[in-house]
Amino acid sequence: MAASPAFSLARRLRAGETVYSAWCVLGVPLLAETAARDGFTTVTLDMQHGLWDVAGIATAIGAVHHGGAAPIVRPPLNDFGMASRALDFGAEGIIAPMINSAADARTLVEATKYLPRGGRSWGPPRALTLSGLDIAGYLGTAHDLTITMAMIETRQALENVHEIVAVDGIDALFVGPSDLSIALSNGRAWNHTMPELERALDTIAEACAKVGKIAGAFTADAPRAMALAKRGYRFLTVSSDNGMLKSGIAEQLKALRG
Repeated sequence: MAASPAFSLARRLRAGETVYSAWCVLGVPLLAETAARDGFTTVTLDMQHGLWDVAGIATAIGAVHHGGAAPIVRPPLNDFGMASRALDFGAEGIIAPMINSAADARTLVEATKYLPRGGRSWGPPRALTLSGLDIAGYLGTAHDLTITMAMIETRQALENVHEIVAVDGIDALFVGPSDLSIALSNGRAWNHTMPELERALDTIAEACAKVGKIAGAFTADAPRAMALAKRGYRFLTVSSDNGMLKSGIAEQLKALRG
């Protein structure tokens, strides 16, 4: 059976496309669906620092699919079981936080890839429904339908970046600029454009390019996302639902107050 047209994110990224994603922390499936219907082709659902519970994630994944976009989930720290469950629910990708070593990366692959690459347990009823594939079709194409991303957020991860990206089954590296800037400044700064972070971003992009894998990053706004795209980053999340809501409110209040 051919791959599902509904699960297109991995194919687009591997074909060289640059993809911009919404980022949702508020735990409201309707907001995630709105981001999809209003034009984002990918929506990332953040369980690590966001307000999502398991039921909300399951609902939001379906809502994003029905809105015409690809859902990605960032599970809580070290919750590799949730990474596997999110894929079973129909997520097209996983962004796993704090992957600091090749051993961490292999644990992530074990949870997100079926044999022979990993050891993901079988049981994706919602993914089957959303993909439109039968059992043989999904099992045979799951490696090509989904993306496993390892977050680079610490000094240790940066030191081990070449070993992490070389792990079979890791499809992409994803930079968490908040934690990485805090780490690189020894806790002195939260700064998404500090010189040390800028150098680290180039190192990470080069590591991905060397082995033909995808570089991704969180960004605070569209100009920053587009700037990183010019530096080799091809999966970029833009602001957040909470950030966009607050900026929209601030804009209207500024107008009302003259």
